[in-house]
Amino acid sequence: MSDVRALLAGRHVELGDGPYLERLDRTHAPWEERLRSWLDRVPRPEGRRTRRFLQATKAFEPTLGPLDDEGLRLRLAATTRQMQRDGFTDPLLAAAFAVIREASRRALGMRHHDVQLLAGRALLQGRLAEMATGEGKTLAATLAVCTAAATGAAVHVVTVNDYLAERDADDNNPLFTLLGLNVGVVLQDMDVAKRREAYACDITYVSNKELTFDYLKDCIAIGEASRTQQRLRELAGGNRGESPILRGLHIAIIDEADSVLIDEASTPLIISETLPDDLDPAIYTQSLAIAGSLRAGIEYVHGAHRDLWLTPAGKHVVRNASSGHGGLWQSPLWREEFVHKALSAIHSFQRDQHYILAEGKVQIVDESTGRVMPDRTWERGLHQMIEAKEACEITGQRRTLAQITYQRFFGRYLLLCGMTGTAQEVAAEVKRTYDLSVTRIPTHKPSRRRRLVDRICRTSDERWKEVARRATEVAATGRPVLVGTRSVEASEQLGNLLERDGIAHAVLNARQDKSEAEAVAQASQAGRITVATNMAGRGTDIKLAPDVEQAGGLHVILTEFHESARVDRQLFGRCARQGDPGTIESVVSVEDELFRQFAPAGGRWLMRAMVRQNRETRRLLRWWVRHLQNRAERHYRKQRTETIRRDFEWARALGFVGKTRK
Repeated sequence: MSDVRALLAGRHVELGDGPYLERLDRTHAPWEERLRSWLDRVPRPEGRRTRRFLQATKAFEPTLGPLDDEGLRLRLAATTRQMQRDGFTDPLLAAAFAVIREASRRALGMRHHDVQLLAGRALLQGRLAEMATGEGKTLAATLAVCTAAATGAAVHVVTVNDYLAERDADDNNPLFTLLGLNVGVVLQDMDVAKRREAYACDITYVSNKELTFDYLKDCIAIGEASRTQQRLRELAGGNRGESPILRGLHIAIIDEADSVLIDEASTPLIISETLPDDLDPAIYTQSLAIAGSLRAGIEYVHGAHRDLWLTPAGKHVVRNASSGHGGLWQSPLWREEFVHKALSAIHSFQRDQHYILAEGKVQIVDESTGRVMPDRTWERGLHQMIEAKEACEITGQRRTLAQITYQRFFGRYLLLCGMTGTAQEVAAEVKRTYDLSVTRIPTHKPSRRRRLVDRICRTSDERWKEVARRATEVAATGRPVLVGTRSVEASEQLGNLLERDGIAHAVLNARQDKSEAEAVAQASQAGRITVATNMAGRGTDIKLAPDVEQAGGLHVILTEFHESARVDRQLFGRCARQGDPGTIESVVSVEDELFRQFAPAGGRWLMRAMVRQNRETRRLLRWWVRHLQNRAERHYRKQRTETIRRDFEWARALGFVGKTRK
């Protein structure tokens, strides 16, 4: 394999000394981070360069048409050999992209649009390309994927789940085959040998979770020896152990990058082992009983978001209530910790919103995507407390063997890039954390999306009745309707209401995760009502039939504003793709979590006033929502920053005691 360092010409990258190429952790000073962020916002005269790049790519096309498939492969190989010396320069990218566009036309029947060429170029410049939903991000990514893979670099195409990884690899495989590239897919149930085989391919499609855990497995396999010692043993032929699973952290191209790099980056990825639970299971039920007897505002108080705290009066009550239990209950630290976890289990984590029960087990639901994460558990006894609350079998607590945050892991790639439809809201954080600049790619066709009047209801029940009425009303005109809900419980509540009224519909939530893409793809049928949690089916196109387009296209109803405006935009982006018609509207309630958790004192009065005025408060409601979402984003941004800080402290602590840093 060629040395991929030359591909990073002009990019300052410090390399680690591990068993494969990866980047050292970046440790910029705060003032340097602020300066880099400010410089990145300075406008650059890109227009002329962009036109020259597109013209150069187009100029190659007449010479490529007469070539046979072998001729295309030879042309791409000649171009990428130059890249191994000079890096991803515009003239070389234009030559490579022209070949790949011609190959795609032959193998897939799809020719890349100019905006997709710009997206592919942004990726190999190490940037995050923001493309509107439906603009063909998956096809655009093949430009960067094929170019990078043809240079000999290990290319990881990172998706949000196994289904999308397998689907995109299969869909694009004819193109890869024509260009002489092989592709591997890593799936959840694969054994280590098959994973190693998939990573050995030119291109590997893999979900972010599987990729990160495979990296941690390599870290554990290296063991107590330093990475330098491990590398020396390999070079000397003295390493009798198996080779690493991955072949290097060369180039990562992340699809739905905001979901991976921001939404899922609040907690570290941990490989752990289950320990025998030495605690008497009765402790969990005792804790729940005591916590359930405490009075809100008197013996415990709610802090920001899900924080709960015992008051001095509450600590006194807990001490008296646990006096007859003995054991760990005699320790003030332990008994307050038990009751605090029980309060959180009762009041902060609700079934069918934060988790579901499946196969007799508590399974966490990702609040950003609405998907089940069956292999995840809450830490420090919280998971066991929720299991006790739901009368499930109590599982053992877990001991950490290796951990890393997404921030630190993806920062170790020699070249990191990504694509998403929603990046502007987090552009500063992405730049500061991952050194990724955001490039907004123009749409191929002008948008025809219209936003209708937002409605706010006094109660949640009123909201669901209004949503059902609007969905039925729009569907009766022959248009499909997609209703986005925040939780499994909400989707089923609306589904029950529609079913009671005899209205045909489909409900898609975490309980139907495996069939979500198919259900979303069918959401374009005339008169069809689809109820989906958050972004279930994200990454799947909703293609309109001609009769639906003439009727006005897809209508999207948002039923609860999310803490992040990006998630709202993701839902709205499901309609009016590629110049299609479509409408969006919001029907929300004063009782929604955003308003309850993040509205300051006096906010309830403002909300009630908006309910009374309704249509006249359209601008005021949107301003209020933006204000609260900004507050929420600051809260979660601080949470992610704290996660990074704790992760680096954990790594430093391991280094201090002489263990391998993961």
